[in-house]
Amino acid sequence: MSGSPTVRRRRLSHLLKELREAKGFTAQHVTDTLGWSRGKLTHIEQNQWKRPNRRDIEDLLDIYEVTDTERRDAALSLVRQSRQQGWWVSYSDVWGGGTFVGLEAETRSIRTFEALAIPGLLQTEEYARTVIKSGGFTDEDEIDRRVQARMIRKQVLSGPDSPLYWAVIDEAALRKSPRGQLEHLLDVQSPRVGVQVLPDSAGPHAALTAPFVILDFPEPDPAVVYVDTGSDELYLEKPPHLARYESLWRHIQATALSVEDSRSLIRSLIDLK
Repeated sequence: MSGSPTVRRRRLSHLLKELREAKGFTAQHVTDTLGWSRGKLTHIEQNQWKRPNRRDIEDLLDIYEVTDTERRDAALSLVRQSRQQGWWVSYSDVWGGGTFVGLEAETRSIRTFEALAIPGLLQTEEYARTVIKSGGFTDEDEIDRRVQARMIRKQVLSGPDSPLYWAVIDEAALRKSPRGQLEHLLDVQSPRVGVQVLPDSAGPHAALTAPFVILDFPEPDPAVVYVDTGSDELYLEKPPHLARYESLWRHIQATALSVEDSRSLIRSLIDLK
């Protein structure tokens, strides 16, 4: 599940913006020079595209006077890789554009906080089915397909190149989980997968507003914070946003129980089922 076209496209967008700024050109100047429609370059630089056009990228490289063969080939290689399709394209009815799973597919580490549900990558098939049904889906074929897509997505945590994964889960989500799901949370933990519980006794905390995920990537790709507000999906990349969520993560991780104490709490909840 490596070589994500989503990550390559994002990297290409950042590269093109850096090249323009290094030349001191405004977006309007480039757009006028190429005779492009208004906003086209902005969409490219903000990664609001799906399949980059090689001719467009070559034109930009010409304007930015990128003549070094190695640099041009590297940029055009990103174009080619960006135009490939990830596994999630087959489940576009489930994942939409697939932005999140595309980013998730090539992370170095994933850190997530969930308040009301078990994170998707840690869900059992039974639990996932229940959650999907609770979202208002009633057609069994559609439910089966969504469960299947979620189970395939979990493969990101297996294999030699799997990311480090760390989840902080509010106790409220655990109390609503069936025995099998709680047992799975114990079984899945490893040196590369960690779970901490934010206990009820912690009271109000800094992450009450919304769950979030911090996706870290190998160089040169910067981190991304994903926030699901219920009505919108936000992808935050600006340094102030990243700094805020790094601080938030440190706070809730410090407030949560240790890994061993978290395992003890999960075991006590299993005994109550």
